[in-house]
Amino acid sequence: MEARDRPVRVLLANKPRALRTRLARLLRLQSDIEVAGTVLDPIDLLSAVGETQAAVVVVTLPASGEMPGICSHLFYEYPQLLILALSATQSRAYVYHHVITVEALASPSDEDILTAVRQAKADRLS
Repeated sequence: MEARDRPVRVLLANKPRALRTRLARLLRLQSDIEVAGTVLDPIDLLSAVGETQAAVVVVTLPASGEMPGICSHLFYEYPQLLILALSATQSRAYVYHHVITVEALASPSDEDILTAVRQAKADRLS
């Protein structure tokens, strides 16, 4: 199977269970996206990205709105990773690329989340 035919592998690492469950359901309905697993311990997250070969990690956005601390560690190990940070209430969402670029999503709607996840595949192929 060619890289462009493989589904985007997503690792869920966000804490609010209700949000994580909703995202898992949403992502599993997509034929081009695969939920690679769920990790709740930040220490386990670093190794889980490599083990699952995830292209996207979904984490919780801190209440302050600042970049989650785990991002720098993840980018050090996996510079091609895309990190999607969602607020617990899903009122805010940010996509982090290679630590140096941050993009605020227009809205944290299902459509915008799916577009951000799919962007990881396009980034890896370019």
